[in-house]
Amino acid sequence: MRYRELGGSGVEVSEISLGLVYAVGVDTDLIRRCTEAAFDVGITFFNTANAYGRGAAEAAWGEILTRHRRDSYVLATKVWGQMSDDESDRGLSAAQIAKQIDASLRRLRVDHVDLYQAHRFDVTVPLEETVAALQEVVRQGKARYLGFSEWTTEQVEAAIEIGGPDLFVSSQPQYSMLWRAPEAELFALGARHRISHVVWSPLAEGVLTGKYRPGQAPPPGSRAAGGLRSGSMDPLLSERTLAAVERLRPVADAVGLTMPQLALAWVLRRAEVASAITGASRPEQVHANAAASSVVLGEDVLAAVDDALGDVPVTGPVLAPLAEAGVRRRGR
Repeated sequence: MRYRELGGSGVEVSEISLGLVYAVGVDTDLIRRCTEAAFDVGITFFNTANAYGRGAAEAAWGEILTRHRRDSYVLATKVWGQMSDDESDRGLSAAQIAKQIDASLRRLRVDHVDLYQAHRFDVTVPLEETVAALQEVVRQGKARYLGFSEWTTEQVEAAIEIGGPDLFVSSQPQYSMLWRAPEAELFALGARHRISHVVWSPLAEGVLTGKYRPGQAPPPGSRAAGGLRSGSMDPLLSERTLAAVERLRPVADAVGLTMPQLALAWVLRRAEVASAITGASRPEQVHANAAASSVVLGEDVLAAVDDALGDVPVTGPVLAPLAEAGVRRRGR
């Protein structure tokens, strides 16, 4: 496993990280075994959010991670999402951030997280209020560093104008062979402000693993066949996209990689990326994904990937799911 610095923080994170998104109805023992497998292969970066299972994901890791020294891993969570049936129980107001960081720490059974991230931008709250509340979390020692997920460049620049150049150390955008939107503007912004990127869905919701084949029904038990399928998967499952992904198979075979390893190594080719967040449904997947950390793809392989995918990938700045453009400022 290789490690990269998270922005200008001095904190090193594993190039492959483990994300826990859903915990409701998931076998806790399976989560434990996947987490232990992560430690076994040198994964030290664990990423979740308060909204995943409305606290269930944090609570699961809170029980499991107590088996490990707190200084042996880097822990990240997020705030913004809906946390109860009360419609107001969400967002980035000062009161909500203060409430949710304490609730997250209780569930995670720690006195601080290493990285606290705004899961999306809140256009209903003055940005000055959000920035001050996030900085207060750090001032109180409840988080070491701050990050954001799926903010527009306008929103990031406005926050830095308020909070200063060291406000954020990380960004968490969607990024994969099939979703290249961050390359348009976000990566350059990160380079200007020493903000690293911790990317989600590097396997395009499993499509880049090759398990979905053109002309065939999704495999039983897969995300596309089950209740976890989201609307964002529909374009990924088009015959055109699946045919393009199928053309990656000989590219991976030629360099002795699995399809997931090729996809992860492709993401990690960018120095702007500190870590690629992966999920796992069994420990063997953790081991296989971790092997991508040592892979360096040659220019011929990168060209072959581009040839295989053609114009299928999403490019240009595109709003992520649930993201909103715009900035609300006090007195403006």
